[in-house]
Amino acid sequence: MTATRAQASFFDGGQRLQMTESIELTVQSMRAYGPEHEHWCFAWSGGKDSSATVTVVLWLIAAGKIKAPKSITVFYADTRQELTPLAIAAEQIMDELRERGIRVEVVRAPLLKRFMVYILGRGVPPPNNNTLRWCTRQIKIDPMQDALAQRLADLDGPVLMITGVRQGESAIRDRRIEMSCSKDGAECGQGWYQQVLPNAKGLRGHIATLAPLLHWRVCHVWEWLKHWAPQEEFGDWSTAIVADAYGGDEAEEINARTGCIGCPLAQEEKALETVLAQERWAYLAPLRGLKPLWRELREPQHRLKKAGVERLKDGSIAKNPQRMGPLTFAARLMGLERVLGIQAECNAAARATGRPLINLIDAEEEACIRQLIAAETWPEGWDGDEPTADTVLPVVYQNGAVQPLLFGAEGAG
Repeated sequence: MTATRAQASFFDGGQRLQMTESIELTVQSMRAYGPEHEHWCFAWSGGKDSSATVTVVLWLIAAGKIKAPKSITVFYADTRQELTPLAIAAEQIMDELRERGIRVEVVRAPLLKRFMVYILGRGVPPPNNNTLRWCTRQIKIDPMQDALAQRLADLDGPVLMITGVRQGESAIRDRRIEMSCSKDGAECGQGWYQQVLPNAKGLRGHIATLAPLLHWRVCHVWEWLKHWAPQEEFGDWSTAIVADAYGGDEAEEINARTGCIGCPLAQEEKALETVLAQERWAYLAPLRGLKPLWRELREPQHRLKKAGVERLKDGSIAKNPQRMGPLTFAARLMGLERVLGIQAECNAAARATGRPLINLIDAEEEACIRQLIAAETWPEGWDGDEPTADTVLPVVYQNGAVQPLLFGAEGAG
């Protein structure tokens, strides 16, 4: 079967009418909004939805279903925390993009703000879901916006940012523009078109966003990644490994999601356990030690705390007296050695079995972490003279009142 015949039968309908309809709506979305923008940029995380978006749109261009813009740029958000199979797949797909002449930019946070360096070097505690959820913005959102702004400065003409946002189990079947949105007066279609990139400072008026797979059902995403995109007539993409990382053929049934390795914000390590259940990735079992490490580093014995009434710059009293703060140097060094140990254990198994190596902390990051510790670096507002958080001190209330210890050092005996 030739590529031309395969593509024709693909759009003829039949048993795969639902999948055909999803792709046809994507074609309509790209035809409706794509020509209005000379430059297209993709925000690609390496996950299932954004990987499907990149490969589908580029295949549609190659198949002659939509017209290519003046330029295409793919921004890969490399958080340095992705599951190993997804990171490996991303490297392979980036090679395939470059072979097609597509500009690829790997977007990472600056060295001092990367996840491991920020925690183990600067001593900022691991993120939590309450008052310290710093990770997503710092290692993903901010770097992507900075990279996009820099790219926009080099482009003339309107830019379309294409994302992998999906509505989920949407049943759009009449192939009409039927969804509406009041964002900037823009009319939304099958692809949720908006004229401003959400939360992107300084980009208003320069860029629009489009999610051309908004209406795709998750089963279509799996079908594309696992069975269609790897075929030569649909692009010969290395996307099957992406589907496998989510659980392969069982991904839809287990409602698979992925996130950072050992994510401190997740209650359960479902993504990692899904990967480890597959024989080819079982050698990564030591990665189970990351989440317990992050939880341990939140404990009082590894952190400092404010001893008394804390005055802010404006002279007011801090709302959280005696709050726990940064990690001690001993805790940072302990954490560093634990992570390096996990990395070494995985890589020893990888070399013994011919599997891919992992890279939790590279040489540059390790050197930076050790330099920050050697320089006695503390986060802003801390000087290192504070007691450790497990030290028993008189209680300080929010209004500044102090309740002395019932038993002081002299009366303890």
